[in-house]
Amino acid sequence: MALKTLHLFSSAFLLFLVLSSVVNAKRQMPSDQKPSPFDFIKHLEGCHKGNKTKEIHNLKHYLHQFGYLDYPNQIYANNDDFDDLLESAVKTYQYNYHINPTGTLDAETIAKMVTPRCGNPDIVNGTNTMLPRPNKRQNPSSSPTSIHTVSHYSFFSGNPRWPPSKTHLTYGFSPNTPAAAINPVIRAFAKWDSATHFTFSRAQNNQRPDLVIGFHRRDHGDGAPFDGPGGTLAHAFAPTNGRFHYDADETWSVAPVANAFHLETVALHEIGHLLGLGHSSVEGAIMYARIPAGATKNLHADDIQGIRALYNV
Repeated sequence: MALKTLHLFSSAFLLFLVLSSVVNAKRQMPSDQKPSPFDFIKHLEGCHKGNKTKEIHNLKHYLHQFGYLDYPNQIYANNDDFDDLLESAVKTYQYNYHINPTGTLDAETIAKMVTPRCGNPDIVNGTNTMLPRPNKRQNPSSSPTSIHTVSHYSFFSGNPRWPPSKTHLTYGFSPNTPAAAINPVIRAFAKWDSATHFTFSRAQNNQRPDLVIGFHRRDHGDGAPFDGPGGTLAHAFAPTNGRFHYDADETWSVAPVANAFHLETVALHEIGHLLGLGHSSVEGAIMYARIPAGATKNLHADDIQGIRALYNV
């Protein structure tokens, strides 16, 4: 009888731990979530140049949001014509994500596009920073054409970075940050601390932090509105802005939980942006733009190479 009671207590305690790991400002269970703002893309499978299918204009807006498409005339941006510019944008997207660049919205392309992702664009000011780059040998005596590896990390336009004297950064949390989200973010900073020349610490109450983390919904005044559950998960600004925002409408988790997004994994990605990294085309890299619900990731060699290249260390 005592063993049975102990077993029931243990089962109940484990269930409590799983449930308590889910953080959501609306206390919304996954089954209550609305369709993703990216779901319209599923209805466009098979579309290609020459089609005039309803909601193609939404695809144009999606690709514009992430830097792939910019029409000189808004008439073309708002119609449903699958034109030459849209085909070119789809091909570039496919190339960046290692899909055969046909320009057609095939099943593989659709699957990538509907996956929740970081809100930062892949292409900045018309420059596709996700293209593979040769990583030349650092030895000045080696041939300038000698290739050591191929890297896939990228930087923000203009390569903004923290000043050479600023290798210790402090961080703080907005008052709207759920208490359960704080430790996952602290763990993410510790991982970047141990893998780079940067060090991090939480700002004291009387300090103004270099980096500020908060949770926000929809249009929150920074020019990059969130879109509700299942679309863009978070975004962060390039050095030395220091802002990192989670979308408070998502279901967040401390531990890996199906149908919730892992706080620490997303923090690792957004801290990379705070340090100056753009998106990587390496799926295993933390700076890869997409992260499905329930997934966890860690720092990757491509991420570390990117920081070292950006700061010449």
